[in-house]
Formats: sequence, structure tokens, C-alpha cells
Amino acid sequence: MKQSTTTISNSIAQQQPVISIGLCGHVDHGKTTLLEKLSGKWADTHSEELKRGITIRLGYADVVFRKCENCGEYAYTVQETCPNCKGEAIPVRKVSFVDAPGHESLMATMLSGAAIIDGALILVSAAEKCPQPQTREHVTALEIIGIKNVIVVQNKIDMVDKERALENYKEIKEFLKGTAYENVPIIPISAQYGANLDKLIWAIETYIKTPSRDVNKDPVMLVARSFDINRPGTMPKDMKGGVLGGALKSGKLSAGQDIEIRPGRLVEEKNQKMWKPILTRIAALNTGGMQVEEIYPGGSFGLLTMLDPAIVKSDSLTGAVIGLPGKLPKVWDEMALEVKLLERVVGASDELKVEPIKMNEILMLNVNSAATVGIVYEITKNKVKARLKLPVCAEEGSRVTISRRVGNRYRLIGYGIIVKK
Repeated sequence: MKQSTTTISNSIAQQQPVISIGLCGHVDHGKTTLLEKLSGKWADTHSEELKRGITIRLGYADVVFRKCENCGEYAYTVQETCPNCKGEAIPVRKVSFVDAPGHESLMATMLSGAAIIDGALILVSAAEKCPQPQTREHVTALEIIGIKNVIVVQNKIDMVDKERALENYKEIKEFLKGTAYENVPIIPISAQYGANLDKLIWAIETYIKTPSRDVNKDPVMLVARSFDINRPGTMPKDMKGGVLGGALKSGKLSAGQDIEIRPGRLVEEKNQKMWKPILTRIAALNTGGMQVEEIYPGGSFGLLTMLDPAIVKSDSLTGAVIGLPGKLPKVWDEMALEVKLLERVVGASDELKVEPIKMNEILMLNVNSAATVGIVYEITKNKVKARLKLPVCAEEGSRVTISRRVGNRYRLIGYGIIVKK
């Protein structure tokens, strides 16, 4: 029996998101404003973010894209009624957006977020010369981690005249020449006034397709946030367990399932400090404000556990990996990397050449959603070995981004592949 349009619409609107899209770009180019315009949610909720006007932690928001079947190819909206004919706008896809920080000192957070996305929007302000330092840095990072589906959003066109908008368009094209994104679409918008958002949604629907997922694989969840949801003064009998936020790379997770978290937590046994995996149970799963019984790859979600909230508070488990007990990848406290260095330091205002990695150098390393510091103790041809300040859980063959301290900032200088020591 054929389903009614209303039934299909309700199904799409109420299901979990099927894809995660990152919002990348230089600080103050309008990422959070665009997310608010699409979702109605202001993603900067951390007090310091509100005070400084920048994104510090990853922000999330789910959006249902809708289309009016009466108003042509570009008749997309996030409203339930078509803004043109006032008819019903039918849901076509539910998307999870990840708002990554653009500020130069928060590159590790951006790279952590990039690990859980399927595509990206790169925001560029028409009111500033392109590229700005973090625009260049984010584009390089997206290339390194292998994000193929990208759209450039030329924002703030309301702040410039036609000549400047066209000049900025040429700057963007010149900047992208020779990159993996040389021929991606460039959509001019004003996030502040909601101008051209229908064309942007059309471009997302056209160029960032939902990838195929294998739900039969062992589940692997990358943790991007961890926090305590209990209010101060909550009685012990009323307290809820710690919450972990992130996305599934593969498989599925179900409420009531036993899970393992690696690397886990630092403990002391027999006068020795060691990292031990954490075992717990999924108490509930939440996505888009709804409680669900199962979670699949595609969007961000919250996982309520039976853990003591003190274990997860203040993002203490960010970067961890979750899966079935005994089924997770190896935990590395030392790492051997086959290294590929870039020609130039990314994000620096000067054109600085990337010098070879040195013995005892301190590097920032990002793998999956984890950020750690590695101290180099051995160098051979194209291979570097480093001891990690914080261990990471990752598969052999995973790609690791490498940043070096340049001045008072860590700058992206290349990537490595985890290999056997």
C-alpha cells in the first residue's frame, strides 16, 4: 500500500539525521549565524563563547530541509510552509550541522569536529580579502582528512557592492585553484538576512549526498563532547548518568546495550599509573530532541550512560571511542607515523616553509575526534615515532594531522599514517 505524503513527511522529520555537515571557515565569517538561520538554534551556548562572540566548543543543530512541490527546482526552505505560495513544504532530508571553531587557537577542536562529518560548507566573508588564515587552514585540514563533498558559501554579500562581491568571487576561485575543491559550487548568501538560503539548500541537496552506511559492522562511535546534565543540588536518587555526544562511524547502537570506552580513564594500581577502558551501559539515546531506541551513522546524537557524572564532566572524555566490549581498535601511548609534510605552514600570515620534524620536538596530533601531544623520540626516512601525552584509540592506517608550534600558535604542517613500530 502506498504511503501518504503526510506519513512520509512525518517519518523524515522525526527520524535521526542521515548526514553530518561541518561549518568551517575563518572566525566571524558567519558560521554560527547561518546555523541559527537554518535551525533556529544559536550554537554558541558556552558562556565564554557568548562573551567573546566566537565558537570555542563544537556546536550542533539538526535541520529538516523541505521543498515546495509547486514552486520549481529551487523551492527549498526550512519552514513548514512555502514562503512563496504558502503551501505545504514537504520534508526531504534531515541534516545534522557541526559548527567548528574558526579561531586560530582552536584548530584542534575544528579537526576533532572534522572527523565526524560527511561534507562541509566553507564560509567566506565577501567583506574581507580571501583567503584569511583560518580559511586556508580549514581547507587544508578538510583535504587531509579526505572530505570530498564541499560547498563554498560566500557570506555577507549584504555588506558589499556588486563590484566587491565579484572581486571576492575571483579571489575565492584563485585561492581554490590546485586544491581538491577547485570546481566546487560557490553560493552567495546573506546569513544575517536569510538571502539565497533556498539556493544554498538546493546546492547541499545536489552536491552533498547521503553516503551508503554499513549498519552490520561493529559500532564505532567518536566522542566529541561529554558532560553532566544534572543541576547543582540534585539529590543522589534523582541523578542521571553522564552523557556522551558524538557520531557513529559504523554499525548501530541500541538502548540497554553494554559498551566499552577507550582509552578510558587514568588510574593508579600498585604505584603505577595506567589507562583502563571504561565499561558501562547505554541508558538512553537522544537525537534531535527525541529519545530513540537505536542510533545509526549519519548525525550527531547524545548517549546517556550509567556512569558517575563526575567521570564525563567538562568534556573529559572528548576524543574517546565507544564500541562493543572487546571490539574496539588499539590504544596507542606511542605512535609511529609515515609522515607527509606540506610545503608551507598553514594559517601563518607569512609564507613560512615547513622545516623537517626534529628530535624531541613537541607536536599536536589529531586522530578521529582526539587531540593529543606527541614528543618525537625517533626519526627515520619518512617515519616519525612519538610518545603521546594522552593515549588515543585508533585503527592502524588511520590518518593523523600534525601541527607544530609557530610563534604562540599551533599550525598545521602535514599529516601521518599510523603504522606498526
